Amino acid sequence: MARNDQFEVRIPSDTEAGHAVHERILKCLEDLEYPPRDVFGVRLALEEALVNAIKHGNGMDPDKHVRIKCEVTHDQVQIEIEDEGPGFDPTEVEDPTDDENLDRPGGRGIMLMRAFMNVIEYNALGNRVTLVKIRDCNNADD
Repeated sequence: MARNDQFEVRIPSDTEAGHAVHERILKCLEDLEYPPRDVFGVRLALEEALVNAIKHGNGMDPDKHVRIKCEVTHDQVQIEIEDEGPGFDPTEVEDPTDDENLDRPGGRGIMLMRAFMNVIEYNALGNRVTLVKIRDCNNADD
């Protein structure tokens, strides 16, 4: 059994820096032998959340940073991602599955995060998202 991991990092608004944190979190999940379906879901949701923070929140501004706080245990992973942008209201994001929105690019990332994570919560400002994935013990052999 691998150890739990808990860390907090501050990265520049750079997708390469985000990728390194992304890989660290996924490695923790693999070391704790999370089911492949859970690892896949966290991979997609985390990538979307990091890209949103770097590109949309901070506008790729090299003077702004993204804070990532993560705790991985045997039972769940909790990731908090906060950018230095103005935030947004997630309730105002159009449903990308509505017919009139099918050709629009916005909203798909949030939809993916909601589909793959057990919890997705934003702070009041909308510049911090908390993602929680509870380990699926029923699909341990996937």
